[in-house]
Amino acid sequence: MLTLAPDEILLDQRAASKDEAIALLASRLEAAALVEPGYLAGMQAREAQHATYLGNGIAIPHGTTETRHLVRQTGVRVAQFPQGVEWDDGQKAYLVIAIAAKSDEHLGILRQLTRVLGDEAATERLRTTRDVTEIIRVLSGEGDPLVTGATGRTDGQRELAALAHFPALSLDELLLGAGARAKSLGWLDTQALATLLGAAPLHLGQGVWLARTAAGQAGWLLATPAQPLVTHGHEVNALLLLCANGRGHEAELGRLVELTGAGRLGELARHGLTLLQGEAAPAASQSDGHRATFTIVNPHGLHARPGAMLVKVAKEYEAEIRVANLDGSGEEVNAKSLMKVIGLGVKCGHRLAFRAEGADAGAALEGLGEAIAAGLGEGAGA
Repeated sequence: MLTLAPDEILLDQRAASKDEAIALLASRLEAAALVEPGYLAGMQAREAQHATYLGNGIAIPHGTTETRHLVRQTGVRVAQFPQGVEWDDGQKAYLVIAIAAKSDEHLGILRQLTRVLGDEAATERLRTTRDVTEIIRVLSGEGDPLVTGATGRTDGQRELAALAHFPALSLDELLLGAGARAKSLGWLDTQALATLLGAAPLHLGQGVWLARTAAGQAGWLLATPAQPLVTHGHEVNALLLLCANGRGHEAELGRLVELTGAGRLGELARHGLTLLQGEAAPAASQSDGHRATFTIVNPHGLHARPGAMLVKVAKEYEAEIRVANLDGSGEEVNAKSLMKVIGLGVKCGHRLAFRAEGADAGAALEGLGEAIAAGLGEGAGA
């Protein structure tokens, strides 16, 4: 969870260039003893490799892996530039978030930021507000109307995860795998896991089953079997595990009821938790498109540079390309959006499932596979 204090945020700043903006924030990181002298050079080197502009007026400068040893403690510093700072290719940043991370902790920070800042209305308020506490509420994902909207839901209230193609031979084994995954994520303790395994899942229809337990962390986990299963005469295409804590799950529960009433539950196994988040499923076509799954070999996952390279490769093709992190939430996102791709929170060893539709769909997946195997600009296994 990203936590901020008022003295970590600079309001109403001005900078003549992105170099000046980065230098300002680097000096704040150093003054707070988060980094050692020399980290600024690493931030500048990262920009030279690839600009760290995310979109929606947000930039996230950070150091290279070679300067990670200069980080004493993981942290961020935030600067608001109401007049904007020219970044690259005509892009203007209004909120600049400098990141210092000792290891892969920055992926969690990036994921949280991209989820919170994906709302254009929210980023506009962040650009113009004079209230530091408002920026803290939004960046921390707390229950603020600016982020939550009419549903009262925030990504800070519950988490999402997926267990795709689990080699289960029965519904009980699929439930065991889902429970073990939730426990490894810190959602459940041993007692809650035992309670979960002691209750039979409920068949909602169309091969979708629901299991529920009280938990220390609210979350939804979607588990799918590697091979078709049948139990009590019903197919098992997907198991939804609801870890309940407070009211953080209510929006998705309401959406689940809507899908049940509309006869669309079966789409969950195909489109994942995207449907529970209220997002429309990708448009249907005569074919199911081309599909391929690749494993990320970059030691530090998809941070800004390799993420940008993946998006660059995807944009070279006309095909519509969507991607899901099978070891994350499992939701499909637009592979041509840097903000969406980084928001998947991809670490080394995670599997990315691509689906492409269009005349050059096959070539697109082949090109993406080659780029991923080559390390997305960082060298295979670099």
